[in-house]
Amino acid sequence: MTPESAETGALKALAFIAADSDELERLLARTGLTPETLRSQAGDPALLGGVLDFLLEQDDRLLAFCQDAGLAPEETPRARSRLPGGAGEMVLP
Repeated sequence: MTPESAETGALKALAFIAADSDELERLLARTGLTPETLRSQAGDPALLGGVLDFLLEQDDRLLAFCQDAGLAPEETPRARSRLPGGAGEMVLP
């Protein structure tokens, strides 16, 4: 998996989270980001890594995303490892 394909997957994850207002609120509360900051920095690889960290925190959330995106669950941690902070810590700008 390339960093570019990891970013693409993370953008899909962000869109999945943003489509659910409760999940979006959880992401914003967890990260301290504002909706405006999230929008303006959505293409930042470090932020996208943080989005995948959020997704990976909860199995139900991860499995719902994978089902929606047609991905195998192991693809998300693989994508996470290709983005900044991939050692497991949440990294956000």
